[in-house]
Amino acid sequence: MRQKLLILVGILISALFLWIAFQGLNPSVVWEYIQRAQPGWLLLGALVFYISMVLIAWRWSFLLPTTAKIPLSYLAQLYAITYMGNNVYPLRAGEVLRVFLMQRDYQVPVARTSTTVFIERIFDGFVMLGFIVIPLQFIQVESESLRIVFTATTALFAVALVAFVVFALKPGLLRALAGFIARLLPESLATLVLRLSEDVIDGLTGLRSVRQLVGAVAGSLLTWLFNALVYWLVGLAFDIHVGFLVMLVICGAVNLAGVIPASPGQIGVFEASVKTVLTGVGVADDLALAYAFVVHAVIWLPPTILGFILLVRRGLGLQIFARARQATISA
Repeated sequence: MRQKLLILVGILISALFLWIAFQGLNPSVVWEYIQRAQPGWLLLGALVFYISMVLIAWRWSFLLPTTAKIPLSYLAQLYAITYMGNNVYPLRAGEVLRVFLMQRDYQVPVARTSTTVFIERIFDGFVMLGFIVIPLQFIQVESESLRIVFTATTALFAVALVAFVVFALKPGLLRALAGFIARLLPESLATLVLRLSEDVIDGLTGLRSVRQLVGAVAGSLLTWLFNALVYWLVGLAFDIHVGFLVMLVICGAVNLAGVIPASPGQIGVFEASVKTVLTGVGVADDLALAYAFVVHAVIWLPPTILGFILLVRRGLGLQIFARARQATISA
């Protein structure tokens, strides 16, 4: 019942953001812009997105503390399946399946893989904040709301960076802070806070090797730079020439907006985020929304198709998602 309620809330949130994105626009004009997109740039964007998936799998190899030698090809395929699951099913089902398959195929404990997934989100969050804070120092922004977002994001980035460094060097401080917060919460929430803090500490401990830390940082930057390159290439398909720095901001905004519990694939939230940034730098509303729909398709469709093909090649059906969720809950 709780899962069904969360799914319904996600659908309603997506519908709300789509309504916001279409406010004051003519859908037929948006469709005309979509039809004018040059397919060559779109295909190139899809290819670059596949490369970014290999890079993020390479990054994961540095975060995953295991004695088993896991081929990069396996990790990359697993990421494609993860993307497909997240794009099609609610409640981040792809991440759950990734944890399950790592346990099944390489006997990596559920808790260990789950920890790396959590640490990935921390690295991704820093990169996304950086993609917003740094480029906006050099971009002429026309939108007052975007300036407010810039100010808030800069403050958040500074606080998060200081906290990350302090807790990485002094994990005891994080444990003490988590213990203090846990004492103020009901037992179920307190247990969750303590477990998450230990997961973060375990993950950061695994990064104290210079090689692992450098690999994780380099992998994060390369992954998301290639991801932003997809946005830039799709922009060329629409003759949108706002510069790569703006595409970094879009990439950061879209992925940070991913924390909003919308429907699978972040429908609505994605489009509203892209449109907000582009109109903030002077792109026409209709063109901005047309671009948002197409770049979303380029990022959503290729990994979804590839992930489904790889899932079938492994002899697995879509019912594996429910089985994986049950198995990881039991673990």
